[in-house]
Amino acid sequence: SLSMKSNTQPPPYPVRVTVLGGGNFGLALATVVAKKGVPTTLLVRSEDVASHINENHRHPRYMSDICLPRMVRATCDKKSALSDATYIIHAVPVQYTREFLNSVKDDIPPNVPVLSASKGIETSSLGFMADILKECLGEDRSYAFLSGPSFAREICEGVATAVVIASEDLMLADDLADLMSGEDFAVFTSRDVIGVEVGGAVKNVIAIAAGMCEGLGLGTNAMSGLVTRGCGEMRRLGIYLGARPSTISGLSGVGDTFGTCFGPLSRNRRFGYRLGKGETAAEIRESMTEVAEGVDTSIALVKMIKERCKGYRLDLKYPILFGMADIIEGNMKPMEGMKALMNFPTRMENYDERF
Repeated sequence: SLSMKSNTQPPPYPVRVTVLGGGNFGLALATVVAKKGVPTTLLVRSEDVASHINENHRHPRYMSDICLPRMVRATCDKKSALSDATYIIHAVPVQYTREFLNSVKDDIPPNVPVLSASKGIETSSLGFMADILKECLGEDRSYAFLSGPSFAREICEGVATAVVIASEDLMLADDLADLMSGEDFAVFTSRDVIGVEVGGAVKNVIAIAAGMCEGLGLGTNAMSGLVTRGCGEMRRLGIYLGARPSTISGLSGVGDTFGTCFGPLSRNRRFGYRLGKGETAAEIRESMTEVAEGVDTSIALVKMIKERCKGYRLDLKYPILFGMADIIEGNMKPMEGMKALMNFPTRMENYDERF
């Protein structure tokens, strides 16, 4: 069950927040926290980037037209960034997370909770962010996971945004919601970590499929049908792994899927569009400056489904997820994939539900 926090006041106790990762989403979440008057440190890799942010209150590469709040300070000194943090926000892409966390874990104090804003599945371990965080930073620490339809640029521009923070530690979720919620940033809380993680991973793959549909010149009917059936696969997988159906139909599942599939700012949708126009996955990756998480997640998802889901004809239960992995790996052309989906065996719409 979701409950919403909206509090425009800064926390009544002294707080310092450190954001790991100076990409678009790291900048957006640093902006959200700093707007509340909370001192916010951005841990970045390059000395040049850090000094540019501190002098100009802008990132030299990402969203360089956006002015960052004065409370945001950047550094590449791990020790000074982490030693006095009350909360840590992790915004490093999933595939780089393990290596990054292993490089900073000795500087993170033992009791500091971590809020992850990264979405996807690690290709090497087939684990979600919750698995990677626990392996790198220990089982005893409290973790939370932020998801929902939230493009970084819109957050920075103060456009109304609603997200969900899930944690097994509901007190942590409540405190983080109080910390981050403001006039244009609404935060709901949940206990369903698995549901939030499944939604955050699968929606990026569905967005690549939606973009591909557009690139192939197929119409609104096809795209709407594809996205809806994709959400059905998300729900099926989520429930199998222990998620609540209501989480999948909420902000972190269907909500984020809508934003990523139909929003003009979506990197995953743009990736799919170019696939549909005839470029290969390798060509698109080479020319993109930012990470489209759905590409690696697509391959990892199919491997994870084969490993963890028992049962008959998984390819018929997850045709969009399996088909997208084949297309991204170059085993099938985009139009062939769409034709295969249209020639899918007829069945009840929700054939696996028990009434």
